[in-house]
Amino acid sequence: MEKEEINSSFGTIKIHRRVIASIASISCLETEGVSRIYSRFGFKLLKFLGSQQDSVINVDIYKNGEIGLNIPIIVKYGYNITEVAYKVQENVQLALEKMTNMAVRYINVIIKGVERSRT
Repeated sequence: MEKEEINSSFGTIKIHRRVIASIASISCLETEGVSRIYSRFGFKLLKFLGSQQDSVINVDIYKNGEIGLNIPIIVKYGYNITEVAYKVQENVQLALEKMTNMAVRYINVIIKGVERSRT
């Protein structure tokens, strides 16, 4: 499913999975201890060439309206990895529920590396 559709008395509201990924990305990057969202060189090349895919965050939308996400991140050196991952899950869930009214089934945080902060 590419979009979540919500019917109202005025018509249909459609939320595209890229919007969900954008909300998740912003709230993830606002989490203390997150250096960046992981992306491979190939993804950057596709984005440069104009690919429609604009996020490495994988979003699943289920028929019952629930969403699931896989978020690959790089953690700043010196932070507790487990605590950062938990805060990412918490922040992303709160942002998505607040902005979309959609229930979150899961948020998998995949730690792809650790790096020094870029100050």
